[in-house]
Amino acid sequence: MAEIVLFADTFNRYFERENLDAALAVLTAGGYRVHVAKPVDGSTRPLCCGRTFLSVGLVDEARREAERTLAALARFVERDVPVIGLEPSCLLGFRDEIPALVKGEGTSRLAALAQTFEEFLAREAAAGRLKLPLKKVADRAPLHGQCHQKAFDAFGAVESVLKLVPDLEVEAIESSCCGMAGAFGYHAETIDVSLAMGELSLLPAVRQASADTLIVADGTSCRHQIHDGTGREALHVARVLAMSLA
Repeated sequence: MAEIVLFADTFNRYFERENLDAALAVLTAGGYRVHVAKPVDGSTRPLCCGRTFLSVGLVDEARREAERTLAALARFVERDVPVIGLEPSCLLGFRDEIPALVKGEGTSRLAALAQTFEEFLAREAAAGRLKLPLKKVADRAPLHGQCHQKAFDAFGAVESVLKLVPDLEVEAIESSCCGMAGAFGYHAETIDVSLAMGELSLLPAVRQASADTLIVADGTSCRHQIHDGTGREALHVARVLAMSLA
């Protein structure tokens, strides 16, 4: 049984635990042995990649969080176990910001092993190793790409994994940043700019979608912007796949 380790990021752990539960259900159904990374420093405080600290310029705090996470993942990295994550901005930090913050062979090896949930499944499917019993759940799925997914060329994997769901027409929305960008959309001085960005294409496209379509967005900020701007609930790909499990 192939092993993987799931990194439970702060956003999905505290605010949308249903995404983590869905990912665990999908990965288990695929026959994978899933480990969940936990602190090894004796603390009960959960792991964090440091993204939230970096976003407000707290570099030293971000480095300390990254070091805690690296220590927790070390025993998996030493055995080349893939490290999977759901929140693109967190997981892809293992390939970009964290190697810049913390130098070392372990960091470099983690960068090579870190994959988004969809990247992992897409590669497994391409290699003929993915065996998921999936059924139809909807006809259409308008899909918004999170900025880090686009920047790291990881958006194609999202589309290909969604297309594993039988008879689901996946439609990538031609959109820029949703406008939320972490907490940018929640500040009084920037909310107008945030909403204007969302109104360029994303929010109108969601409003035009019929009630029986699945709105899909992997980014926590993106899902919140969609809900705040349209009242529609957007789903992480993990939840779509979990809904589709036969």
